[in-house]
Amino acid sequence: MRPYEVVIIFDAGLEEEVIGTVLERVAETIRSRGGNPGRTERWGRRRFAYEVDHRQEGYYVLQEMTAEPAGVAELDRVLFLADEVVRHKIIRLPESVAGRSRPVVPPVEEAPVVAEAAVQSERS
Repeated sequence: MRPYEVVIIFDAGLEEEVIGTVLERVAETIRSRGGNPGRTERWGRRRFAYEVDHRQEGYYVLQEMTAEPAGVAELDRVLFLADEVVRHKIIRLPESVAGRSRPVVPPVEEAPVVAEAAVQSERS
């Protein structure tokens, strides 16, 4: 199974119950094809950079999952046919970043202050 992220943009005028119903349908589609729906992040209402299907705002949701390619194709079909969904994007994650919510950035090492003071004393 491969890790994926799905970003779903719903119509901003929908009620929470309707969005929850669609998200449950998404999870059931993933499970029925042998996949595992992971964490769901509701990002909430956001304004679009430009008008999409005559709408100015959308309700964003991020769904993580692991699935086989056939299950992802079925999920893509289900989301395409859902009237509540304005747009969606399915992204396959590289194995190195799968399961991490944010990329880990190694800390920048600072030069020791003592070495800098020693260099200045040598110049004097």
